[in-house]
This record gives sequence, C-alpha cells and structure tokens, in this order.
Amino acid sequence: MTGTVRVDAWLWAVRVYKTRSAATTACRAGHVRVGGEKAKAAQPVRIGDELRVRIAGFDRILVVRQLITKRVSAPLAAVAAEDRTPVREPVAQVAVRDRGAGRPTKRERRDIDRLRGRGESE
Repeated sequence: MTGTVRVDAWLWAVRVYKTRSAATTACRAGHVRVGGEKAKAAQPVRIGDELRVRIAGFDRILVVRQLITKRVSAPLAAVAAEDRTPVREPVAQVAVRDRGAGRPTKRERRDIDRLRGRGESE
C-alpha cells in the first residue's frame, strides 16, 4: 500500500456513506474536514489523520487507524476507524398534530401517551 488513500474512498470503505458518490458529494459540499481544513474528494488521508464528517446536522469525529480502499464488513470497518464523537444527549420529542386534523387514532393516542411518559396501564 502507498501510505495514502483518497478521503472519499476511505469514508465509503468504512461505511460512513452508503455510496462513494455520496462521499464525493459530501466532500464537494464542505461536509468533510481533514485536520480542520475542508477536504476535496481526492485529498489523501494517512494513518492518524482526524476527520470531521457532518452527517444529519451533527459532526462525527473519526481517526484513521487503517487504510482501506475496498468496502469491508462492519467489524473490519470498526477497526479501521476510531470514532471519537462525543455522546449526544437525547433530544426530547414533542407531539405535534396539525390543527383541525380531528381526533387522534388509537395508534396516535398511544404514541402521544408514550411521549408524555404515561404507561400503558394508567
């Protein structure tokens, strides 16, 4: 191995993105940073590099532990990337219904009760 791998190929190989084209698009959009700098898709990554990847509005912090170019199984991908993302606090969900939507269905009522912390037997 040459000691470097394209950042988009590595992100795809360790299963951060489902497709390599999705990883390339994220790089173009500026959602991938290597060492604090925005990364182009072809930028090489080395062992020990820290990547910040913005997914669904949150940053994931990954450290390159192995250089791989082909997509591998999930256990092997976990070894290739060290996840240093801080644990997120759970966000409270709010039950929102459209005004004038009528009475909630039985399923919606159960969901509302579950969100409000009411048990099934109460």
